[in-house]
Amino acid sequence: MTNEKAEQKGAQPERLQKVLARAGLGSRRAIEGMISDGRVEVNDQKAELGVRVGPSDRVAVDGRPVNLERALSPPRRVIAYNKPEGEVTTRKDPEGRPTVFDRLPKLQGQRWIAVGRLDVTTTGLLLFTTDGELANRLMHPSWGVDREYAVRVFGEVTEEMVQRLLDGVELEDGRACFTDVVYSGGSGQNQWFHVALMEGRNREVRRLWESQGVKVSRLKRVRYGPVFLPNRLSAGRWEELKQADVDVLSETVGLDPVPVAAKTPTEKHRFQRAQRKRPALKPAEKGRSRPSGGKGARRSRR
Repeated sequence: MTNEKAEQKGAQPERLQKVLARAGLGSRRAIEGMISDGRVEVNDQKAELGVRVGPSDRVAVDGRPVNLERALSPPRRVIAYNKPEGEVTTRKDPEGRPTVFDRLPKLQGQRWIAVGRLDVTTTGLLLFTTDGELANRLMHPSWGVDREYAVRVFGEVTEEMVQRLLDGVELEDGRACFTDVVYSGGSGQNQWFHVALMEGRNREVRRLWESQGVKVSRLKRVRYGPVFLPNRLSAGRWEELKQADVDVLSETVGLDPVPVAAKTPTEKHRFQRAQRKRPALKPAEKGRSRPSGGKGARRSRR
C-alpha cells in the first residue's frame, strides 16, 4: 500500500489507528485489535498494523467506508451538558429510557462522542466532542485528567475515614483513592463534600465512600479537568465551548489547538432549535437544593 497520490498533493499520511481513533471509532488499542482481526481495509486490502493513510486512500471498517478527509483534519467541537437524573449514557437504551444524546444538536457528517460516563442516578457535567482522539485522551488515566464531584454522604464521616480515602483502599477491581476531599457543609447525618479523583471506573466515587460504611445519597460531577459546570446551565441544558476553552482542554492532553468549525446555516438552525428544547425533569428533581458547581475540591493534590 502506498501513499504516492497523497504525497504528490503535499498531504501528510498518518498511522491508520490514530486516524480512526480521531474519527471516533474507538481507542487506538481497540482499533489495533480491529486491524489484527481483519476488520479494517485500506484500498480494498486487509490493513496491517503501522500502515499510514492519506486523503487519497480508501478505508473501510466492517465494510463501511470512513470519511478520511474529516478524520485527517476533523473540526473539533466540545459541548458541556448538565445531565439530569434518569438519563443513561448510551446512544440507545434497550429499556427505552431517555439518553444523554436525546437533547444534543444533530451534526452533519459527524457525531458526538461522550467523554466518559455518568450512571443513571448521577447528575452534572458531561462533555461531548466530535474529536475521538481528544475524547480518548481525556478518559485515559495516563493523562492525569482529574474529575471533581459534589457528593452528599449519609452517615458519620471521621478524619480517619477521609485519610484512608486519600491514602487508598482496595476495591474489587483494584486500589483506588481520592486526590482531594473538602468538606462543604451539611447537618446531622447528611454532609456535603467535594472530592476529586484521576480516573472514572464504574461507580468509583460511590464505592469508595461505601468502603467506609457510609452511603452516597446524591452525586453530581462539577468539573472535568479545566472545564467547570457553569452555574447558568440548568439540568438538561447544554452549551458549546468557545475556542479558548477548547484550546485549553486540548492542551491539557497534549493536543495542538484546532479551529472550532464554523456552523453551516443548517447546523445553526439545529443548534438553536435544540437549545430551545425545554428539559422534562423528573418530579423528584424539582425543588431540590443544588450543590454549588466547582467550588470545593481544588485541582488534584495529594
